Amino acid sequence: MANLPVVEHWIGGKFDSGSGGRFGDVFNPALGRAVKKVSLAEVSDVDKAVAAAKAALPAWRDLSVARRQKIMFAFRDLLERKVLELAAIITEEHGKVLSDAAGEIARGLEVVELSTSFPNYIKGEYVENASTGVDVYSLHQALGVVGIISPFNFPAMVPLWFIPVALSVGNTVILKPSEKDPSAANFIAELLKEAGLPDGVFNVVHGDKVAVDRLIDHEDVESISFVGSTPIAKYVYERGTGLGKRVQAFGGAKNHMLVLPDADLDLTADASVNAGFGSAGERCMAISVVVAVEPVADALIEKIVERLEGLKVGDGTKNCDMGPLITEVHRDKVSSYIELAEKDGAKVVVDGRSIKADGDPNGFWLGPTLIDEVPLNSGVYKDEIFGPVLAIVRVKTYEEGLKIINSNQYGNGTAIFTNDGGAARKFQNEVTVGMVGVNVPIPVPVGYFSFGGWKASLFGDTKAYGAQGFHFFTREKAITSRWLDPSHGGINLGFPQN
Repeated sequence: MANLPVVEHWIGGKFDSGSGGRFGDVFNPALGRAVKKVSLAEVSDVDKAVAAAKAALPAWRDLSVARRQKIMFAFRDLLERKVLELAAIITEEHGKVLSDAAGEIARGLEVVELSTSFPNYIKGEYVENASTGVDVYSLHQALGVVGIISPFNFPAMVPLWFIPVALSVGNTVILKPSEKDPSAANFIAELLKEAGLPDGVFNVVHGDKVAVDRLIDHEDVESISFVGSTPIAKYVYERGTGLGKRVQAFGGAKNHMLVLPDADLDLTADASVNAGFGSAGERCMAISVVVAVEPVADALIEKIVERLEGLKVGDGTKNCDMGPLITEVHRDKVSSYIELAEKDGAKVVVDGRSIKADGDPNGFWLGPTLIDEVPLNSGVYKDEIFGPVLAIVRVKTYEEGLKIINSNQYGNGTAIFTNDGGAARKFQNEVTVGMVGVNVPIPVPVGYFSFGGWKASLFGDTKAYGAQGFHFFTREKAITSRWLDPSHGGINLGFPQN
């Protein structure tokens, strides 16, 4: 480990080795061995980053809208040019295939592009002469120093849901990325600096619970944005709001696809495989349960199996469809659910434990797994497995399927596959889930809408990006004004700039 390169913090516009007391391994999951180590922040490191952000805040907050907008445009152009370079970093540390890594960056770019138009989202309102000679108007102002805690499964996309929105409206940012794949965050930091972002406005601290807790607790951090599992999301939300902070905490999911008998089964089978096994199932919007309204299940399973037989699992840098899981521990945990399914009486149709991957035999491999007749009391159904395991639940009617979905503790994403417009409209109205797809398996909203689920999938009232993202990162201030005499400036016939 001593000879491995170290992923350092990014504080005040430069790399920072931090306290240097603790380090974690960063694995290449396709090789099954550590390829880097990452500095794990102590309290003093977080404090240093917050101090840098606080010092940079006044000048950044007061910089003109035009100049902040120019930096966002420059960042957008740099990121677009460096997609393949960043994708290679993600593939090395996460394991997802290069095309999938490039795809997550493209979705993050949507929010960067949205943020170039941030003035449209922070415009206030104005009423002239609300009372005689009195005008009333509103302003939307930055919160201050804000914290972002992002997960391992999307090391570029999820940070980009928050960073450009928070920065563009005048906040300074501390990002705590996952210590499992930390390098993408540093790459983004360097691009922001190259785009003209002043030093200290964006900072990265790597670490574990020590860094998370200090970021939440720090008296100069105004808000926390978190994405991760539901137990940790609840912890972050309760700890942060207990200190009076603004918090949005995105939790776990158990996303269902309801398949009606009239559905196009080829389209549905393609969607089931794409949504269930893309990124090795390590997506909070992955479809993990297909609720099949009989008599459709047998025919659909046959088509899914046909497609699974053609999938290639291997090193993400090669020509393959699915890579390894992020760590050996996580691979083994996901694998244990296959054994649990057999004990619970389910039928393992395709067993990913026997996969022969195109890659190093030490890689954290687990192939696509399809399990039929999964009981609703089984952990295979109830738990968020977060891996390439797709469960089939058979029901007799639409109503029975809807009840199962609505009874689940999670409400992140769902989909219905049908050719019946009336049934689809009924479903989108009745289902208690935050993001709904109609013949679309992964209904992640585009950048100008907002991302977020219901129930145990989101703690807090505000979703990510879109209009709600700008609302979260600003405060509204109402001003009532009266002037007895108008003021006049000097003559200047030039066109105003900046």
